[in-house]
Amino acid sequence: MTEKSELAAGILAGGRATRLDGVNKGTLMVGSTAIVDRQLAALREVSREIFVVGRDDPAWTSRGLRVVADDRPGAGPLGGIYTAIVRSPCDRTLVVACDMPFVSGSFLRRLAAIDADVVIPRHARGYEPLCAIYSRACADDIRERLDRGINEASRLPAGVRVTELDVENDVMFVNVNTPHDYARARELSDVMPQTPQDRITTGRTRRRTDPDS
Repeated sequence: MTEKSELAAGILAGGRATRLDGVNKGTLMVGSTAIVDRQLAALREVSREIFVVGRDDPAWTSRGLRVVADDRPGAGPLGGIYTAIVRSPCDRTLVVACDMPFVSGSFLRRLAAIDADVVIPRHARGYEPLCAIYSRACADDIRERLDRGINEASRLPAGVRVTELDVENDVMFVNVNTPHDYARARELSDVMPQTPQDRITTGRTRRRTDPDS
């Protein structure tokens, strides 16, 4: 089991949320709790080193979170992942988008317990690169892709150890990008527990070192 001191957590604050009138998405209320506070409760189960990648905001600093500027502005989520990796105080960093209200501590513990350079959930719709663990070994490949303008976050780094977790319940990865997404998240919170069951498919964890195609 990974000790809390061996894993950092980086919350990706994302862009300017123009479709939500520029609001800090982490401050949106889902149920009776802001998304960021829901996330912090889960993240603190696996890490003591939690920071934010993105613009400075009182919502972060008032909660005692260190904020680091995006090293690759304009490069989308992959730029945020890269920044989290290289600015992290730990070799391994759990990356989570700031607008995912249903990430559970039990699921993050499952991710943290796996020894690999990338630990990433996968479900019927594909990978979830914004709820995954990356080691510093991933930085060179990601930087090279960014330099070439290849910003696809779901493309796995090459030449590193990758473990995929097949997950049946993708509710954990619901995010809030639009008013419709926000309405859906609030509706879901009314009919489900604070943290949904993980439903990880047993026996389908894979480990590989070959480049993603």
